[in-house]
Amino acid sequence: MITLLTKKFIRDCENVTSPAVRQAYGMLCGIVGICLNIVLFALKFFAGTVSGSIAITADAFNNLSDAGASTVTLLGFKLAGKKPDPDHPFGHGRIEYLSGLAVAMVIILMGFELLRDAVNEILNPTAIDASFLAIAILIVSICVKFYMYLYNRAVGKKISSSAMQATAVDSLSDCAATGAVLLATLVARWTSLKIDGWCGLIVSGLILFAGYKAAKDTLSPLLGQPPEQEFVDEIEKIVMAHEAVSGIHDLVVHDYGPGRVMITLHAEVPADHNIMEVHDEIDLIEQELRAKLGCEATIHMDPIDTNDETTKKTREKVSELVRLIDEQITIHDFRMVTGPTHTNVIFDVVVPFQFRLSDKEVEEKIESAVRALDGNYFAVVQIDKCYVK
Repeated sequence: MITLLTKKFIRDCENVTSPAVRQAYGMLCGIVGICLNIVLFALKFFAGTVSGSIAITADAFNNLSDAGASTVTLLGFKLAGKKPDPDHPFGHGRIEYLSGLAVAMVIILMGFELLRDAVNEILNPTAIDASFLAIAILIVSICVKFYMYLYNRAVGKKISSSAMQATAVDSLSDCAATGAVLLATLVARWTSLKIDGWCGLIVSGLILFAGYKAAKDTLSPLLGQPPEQEFVDEIEKIVMAHEAVSGIHDLVVHDYGPGRVMITLHAEVPADHNIMEVHDEIDLIEQELRAKLGCEATIHMDPIDTNDETTKKTREKVSELVRLIDEQITIHDFRMVTGPTHTNVIFDVVVPFQFRLSDKEVEEKIESAVRALDGNYFAVVQIDKCYVK
């Protein structure tokens, strides 16, 4: 159904990097989700009322909360598609993450409500009337929710949407939750056991876990997470394909929402090349990154001496000394300034976050190692952090 609706209502549906196409996908899935969840709520509420089952009624209100969550997702995609303005020059893409977080909060709130009702049913169990109609409604509900999981997951992956992925996880947890309710209903029909409250407890636990996972997945991009390794590899491949570039470092990716990514990096270029020609090459790289990866790129040129043998050999020796401290540590921006009494060996050192040594300890170890290499060498070290995986 979603595939047919996509072809009918979304123009240029394969161009998923377009903000307009992404917004159309989000709105379409949101509308379908709202309609299906409202139908499921009505059916389950009717079945829960007739049978007197707290688990079925709780599951019905879970579907109602899903309809509300789909409304939030729909609104999020609509607002995220707004164009940049003077107050928000980087656009409104992060609203999509906020809508995903709102969905997670609704899920968690509903989980606690159902947990309360389930505990009450366990303490004060009541008999339920498990009719074939109630059983049929639950089976249909599981099938519909699994279908919703499949299309939300597929669309979420296609357009790289954390909000859609959160909705997919919620739909899958709903399948498990309704399965537990179905089990309680079947047991009540053919036995005298009263496990309605216990199944409601399982339902609430699954819902709370789904809410936690959805919140975690949407908070990470809001707080600032490292880019995917595939994206980093593609950037390096594009930049290093140009002969003017000897190496890259200090890559930083700024994510302002899907389709709104800005990157900055330092490109090492030969110091003896024509600066105008190298600058033109760097401009071409920025344009290529924009065209192929859909991101705004700013590249800083770092001139390095590629012809001085002393500098090259010293850099290799210092790199080896640094690796002896730890294989995770790397150096860049290496240069040497010779004076009348000593030589300054200047370079940046990339130290991982939460490293076993403090930055000061790393600096002192490197300074000692460089001094041991040559008594006239003084290391001038700048500690850096890596902002990619």
